[in-house]
Amino acid sequence: MVKVNGEICDAAGRTIAEHLEQTGYDPVRVAVEHNGVIVPKAEYENTVLEDGDEVEVVSFVGGG
Repeated sequence: MVKVNGEICDAAGRTIAEHLEQTGYDPVRVAVEHNGVIVPKAEYENTVLEDGDEVEVVSFVGGG
């Protein structure tokens, strides 16, 4: 199990890119922190989530 934005979910074994796609996030409009380290967008496809990982996904919102 992986903690994503404070909630436990069954994302172990998926890449960050797969998790973002399955949860409806637009990878262009988010930043991802994996176990306390910001993940470059180029690494989303290569970073596999494992049991016990902690992930924070932050969406960018425009406005005025």
